[in-house]
Amino acid sequence: MAIYRFRVTFEDYEDVYREIDMPSNSTFLDLHQAIQQSTGYDVERSSSFYVSNDQWKKGTEIALLPSPRKVDAGVLIMENIRLSKFIDDPHQKFYYVYNFDRPYEFHVELIKILKEEAGKQYPLISKSVGPAPRNLAAANFPVADDVDDEDDRPVDDTEYGVDEEEDFDLFDDDEEESEEGGESKKSGGFDEY
Repeated sequence: MAIYRFRVTFEDYEDVYREIDMPSNSTFLDLHQAIQQSTGYDVERSSSFYVSNDQWKKGTEIALLPSPRKVDAGVLIMENIRLSKFIDDPHQKFYYVYNFDRPYEFHVELIKILKEEAGKQYPLISKSVGPAPRNLAAANFPVADDVDDEDDRPVDDTEYGVDEEEDFDLFDDDEEESEEGGESKKSGGFDEY
């Protein structure tokens, strides 16, 4: 069986990373649990993997404990999806968001495909560099309620202190007829060369 070696890097702490070896028939839930084992974080937090391109742009979402809105939208569920289903590139990337209440964002990149070695227990944390950061700064900020993206505040018809009903003309309406060809020219306009 093929073994995928992933490098898992904290987005804001590039000097902290883990290399995790996963069997190709593992699910995204298995990878989520292995990442949390390597960091010491709680595995029972709403999280998602996003299939990504080389610029870490989020694509298809694969979620753990998704909101009802995401379920209704047909989001993929981690425990049902095997890693091999989304490995299209030898350097496949996944953008991973752990704990939507106080999120940590990770870059997960396939760095090597190996052969299974007898006697090794998988998933395997093959390399661990730096201590996993603790989310202390986020404790000072209120946690957002799980509400729709729409804002319930009343709409103000005035934008940036300008009322839309006021008419601001930049040019005078006085037009002068030029003696040549009946062309009109606004006063204060540009001279023709």
